Amino acid sequence: MSIEKVRDYFAQYHMEPRIQTFTTSSATVELAAAALGCAPARIAKSLSFMVGDKPVLIVAAGDAHVDNHKFKEQFNTKAKMLKADEVEPLIGHAVGGVCPFALAPAVEVWFDVSLQRFASVFPACGSANSAIELTLPELEKYAPSQGWIDVCKNWQTE
Repeated sequence: MSIEKVRDYFAQYHMEPRIQTFTTSSATVELAAAALGCAPARIAKSLSFMVGDKPVLIVAAGDAHVDNHKFKEQFNTKAKMLKADEVEPLIGHAVGGVCPFALAPAVEVWFDVSLQRFASVFPACGSANSAIELTLPELEKYAPSQGWIDVCKNWQTE
């Protein structure tokens, strides 16, 4: 079970007690926000793509959407999301519980700048009914990422 992999991952940091599980689904941004009682934008959604022959995970704010032009500028290819049946084998977690922790070895993780407006965010923890609240420095510490990028739209207050 994927949540157990994430629990084991966080155990090395003594962080597993902070993982929250719910009796209801948190598989979508809206469901997660309702389960947590927070704004949907604070949900750190993990979006799975294939870039060349490498699986890439982009962690973005719940209200952000991938901007195809920005994605192509960043990765030199068109944004191609993984199909639902490809996600678990390539990323290590099933759809609804994808998170940037305890991943398959080849996964490259990036954080979108849409998250930077929050002091803390809520990524999933490997299941469709879990989450953990992390500050941005904690997210950077516990999620093995390549860094911050700007590949999303529709989240800016203009």
